[in-house]
Parts: sequence; C-alpha cells; structure tokens
Amino acid sequence: MKTIIIPTDFSPAATNAMNYGLDMAKAINASVMLFHVYNVPVSMSDVPVLLVSVEELKHEAEAKMKEVKAAAEHVTSGQVKIYSETRLGDVMDELEDLCNHLQPFAVIMGSRGSSGLERVIFGSTTLSAIRHIAYPVIAVPPGKEYGNGIRKIGFACDFRDVVKETPAPAIKMIVKEFSAELHVLNVDHKDKHFKPETPEQSLLLHTMLEDLHPKYDFIQHEDIEDGLNDFAEKNNLDLIITIPKKHKLLQGIFKTSSTKQLIYHSHVPVMCVHES
Repeated sequence: MKTIIIPTDFSPAATNAMNYGLDMAKAINASVMLFHVYNVPVSMSDVPVLLVSVEELKHEAEAKMKEVKAAAEHVTSGQVKIYSETRLGDVMDELEDLCNHLQPFAVIMGSRGSSGLERVIFGSTTLSAIRHIAYPVIAVPPGKEYGNGIRKIGFACDFRDVVKETPAPAIKMIVKEFSAELHVLNVDHKDKHFKPETPEQSLLLHTMLEDLHPKYDFIQHEDIEDGLNDFAEKNNLDLIITIPKKHKLLQGIFKTSSTKQLIYHSHVPVMCVHES
C-alpha cells in the first residue's frame, strides 16, 4: 500500500499541509504517517543546561500528536489508515531514516507559514527536506486545499541533459496515479536559453514521456519562477513538478532573494523530484 508521510510541528502551516495530504491519501487509497520530531532546548550559557526534561518533552509531543491524529481520523471519517510517530532527535536525520524505512509515495509539507516566524522555521525545514530526502517532496502553499484533486500537472524542463537528469519513471508514476494531463513547461525569453542541441533534447524527452501524451508549452518570460507561476495560475495547474538542482531551489536559502524561489513564491503545490 502507498504511504504518504506528513511531518508536523503542529503549526497552522503544518496543519494545512496535513489536511491537503489526508485528502490526497483518500483519493489515491494511501495510508498516512504523521511524524513529529522534537529536540531538547539547551540554555546557551557557559555551562549548557537543559531547560526542559526529556520526559516532559516526550509527554508533550505525544499528547499533541494524539490530538492531531484524532482530528485527522475525524476529518477522514475512518477512510484512511493513519499512523503516527514522535521521535527525539534531528528533524532531517529522523525524517530521512523514516523515508528509507517506509519508502513513501511522497512527503507532504507546508512551503511556508503565514507568520514571519513560520516562514523562517517551517519554510527552511521544507527546503532541507528537499535537499536530503530522495523521495518526492510536495510543498503546499498556505491555505491551499486539495479540492477536486490533481488533474493538470506541469513539469518544468529546460531541455538540457534530459536522459541523464529527467526522473521519467517518477513522473510517469505520478501522472498515471492521478490520471492527470501532463504539460511540459519551458520558460525562455527571446530564445536566450535556446541551444543547437535543444531540438534533439526535446525529441529525447518526448520519446521518454510519449505514453503520457504530454502537451508542450513554451512560456515567454524573463524570470523562470514568475513565468511558471503565471502559467500555472492562468491554466489552472494543480501541481508543478520540478527538479530542485535545475531551479535554484537549494541556493541562497537564507538570502533575501530566496523569497523569489519557486518553492516560496508559488500558489500551486510544488513537487520536487530528484534527477534519475
């Protein structure tokens, strides 16, 4: 059975991502693992001092998770198998370990929170997950609902090294799972990125994905991320698939410019899939 992992820090951003993930799980007949990692706060003085006991933290985390799981079971009316786990440790280490064990269909997280603090903490955690997790990570924007499902998917592609870098099996699996329409999206401005090998690369990509009958959309825009967002909103895309290395998602995470990155800027859920 397919499994969706939904990490939570119990914030509104995480709750919104959880509701999105629960609706997806119901639609594709997947189980859900709700996952929370807590760590011990330490006073930064000359001599490190634990501010709260480990037992206290464990009790609090398990109590919150029990509430969240009960709410999730209520929302899904028992139609989705829901599991939960809390662990002490480093968020990424524990999430990576869980993913390697469960081999999930996807990890679903909020792309950013509505408050300034949530944007810094939850947004950067999501970017770290994209960097470290080998499985697809779906970043859900604030307030986004699953709604009528995923019917139109856009795959952002630059037509470079497509055989080596396009995760074709993963894309096929995702598109077929949702019986969705696939749009291959290429953003360019006055053919700045057009190379002599581009036609050959586009033909190779078409051969890889031809059984999905993709549509090709060439978007004229100076900025790749803005171009993708504009197209997604005007054409009612339900999901954008991107390869993180190719779209600057992991560069300058703590720089001001990072707010322009697709993961923070999109009003459409973004699925990050690593290259083959």
